[in-house]
Amino acid sequence: MRPSGAGRRVLSRATSVACAALLGLAMASACGKPRELSAADRGAVIYRTNCISCHNADPNLPGPIGPAIADAPRALLDARVLHGTYPPGYTPLRKTHTMRALPWLDGHVDDLAAYLASVNTHHPGT
Repeated sequence: MRPSGAGRRVLSRATSVACAALLGLAMASACGKPRELSAADRGAVIYRTNCISCHNADPNLPGPIGPAIADAPRALLDARVLHGTYPPGYTPLRKTHTMRALPWLDGHVDDLAAYLASVNTHHPGT
């Protein structure tokens, strides 16, 4: 038996209200608090936007110009990235000296170091 005209309107209205409620819940859950990025996540963004043109997309492998830099010491990153130099006593892996300082990354070297440590597939120091 089919509902009468008034019954159909009530049923249609109830269905519309239920759909609107479900849509509202879906939108509210999608608009929740954004995920907090870890230092390694922020470092990955820095690496992808500043480093992979010379270093490999995989920091464990050498790139077309720059060496593999996974798990590079923090002092080396600071010297190379911010100042275009090497730390005292460090022997460069390549003799090209092509890398220029990237002073706009001041304040982000710790994030870059966290990322490079997190993707290291070799033993530290190798």
